[in-house]
Amino acid sequence: MNLKTEITKIHYNKNAKGCIFSILKFASLFYGIGSGLKNLFYDKKILKPKKVSAYVISVGNITTGGVGKTPVVAEIAKYFIQKGEHVAVISRGYGGKLSNKVVNVISDGKNIFYNAELAGDEPYWLAENTKAVVLTCKNRVKAAEYAIREFGVSRIILDDGFQHRKIHRDIDIVLVDSEKVFGNECLLPAGPLREGEESLDRIDKLVIVSKNTSHVRAEKLAKIFGKKLKKDTLVCKTEPDYVYNISNGSILPEGAEAVAVCAIGQPEQFFQFLDKYKITDKIVYDDHHQYTESEISDISKPVITTEKDAVKLSAFNFNNIYALKLKTSFDMDKLFK
Repeated sequence: MNLKTEITKIHYNKNAKGCIFSILKFASLFYGIGSGLKNLFYDKKILKPKKVSAYVISVGNITTGGVGKTPVVAEIAKYFIQKGEHVAVISRGYGGKLSNKVVNVISDGKNIFYNAELAGDEPYWLAENTKAVVLTCKNRVKAAEYAIREFGVSRIILDDGFQHRKIHRDIDIVLVDSEKVFGNECLLPAGPLREGEESLDRIDKLVIVSKNTSHVRAEKLAKIFGKKLKKDTLVCKTEPDYVYNISNGSILPEGAEAVAVCAIGQPEQFFQFLDKYKITDKIVYDDHHQYTESEISDISKPVITTEKDAVKLSAFNFNNIYALKLKTSFDMDKLFK
């Protein structure tokens, strides 16, 4: 078990103690000062975000990865594309090998120009699953201006944009995990919080992402947060649909034996969604892990993975790789009313 995995365990343990936690807690003080000063400068308008000539939608969260932003971003992109809008999704491109100091065109809405290894698994998945222009760049203002100039987009979606305050956004949407919520409620690196909970005061809409086959907990949290924040709060339901072979599209029958493999921020939900299969082994890698062929080649049983992981594993041309298709649903009209 590596250090990153151990730290993640601490992040979601409300009774965390010990030497490592104490060191991380001390470091959180400095992180909090830096984050707090940045937000103070923007709140007091000492620093001002750059406004671009398109409607900007930020989709983010106040915790570290695994909340479920990417499917939500995809649904928002498809919603506006169906309305006839020209849409661009801008991602930092984390995990990809392309330099994020320049604007990379992952997709022009019709063609995909880079594989998952270069683009990053999430931008590549978005390019495959939407007809949006997909760009990666650390500088969101630069990427937004490029999207407007070169592609004439009218809607820009910032994937993981809540903390990136250099660009003006017309609507700030923040997602919260229904199961993990804010973990141990500590700031990084002692906890999963990128900012304190007070940052929720500046959002426009809150979305509780249901991380369970039952949505009762998510619905209760939506009522609690909606009342507390006096903000529109919705529930996004994420449910398992079916498991399909990524090479030929065949469906894996329920009850089949399989090995579950993933490299995502919070793998527990993925495993829960496979309860209709006989999972004989669970293999977990760090989020955004770049797979090697040898890690999969010795597995003779069907391998079930996430669609995010599947875009990387498809490069190996194995015929036993299956991906879990999820259904993501929420009231889009209410989100943008």
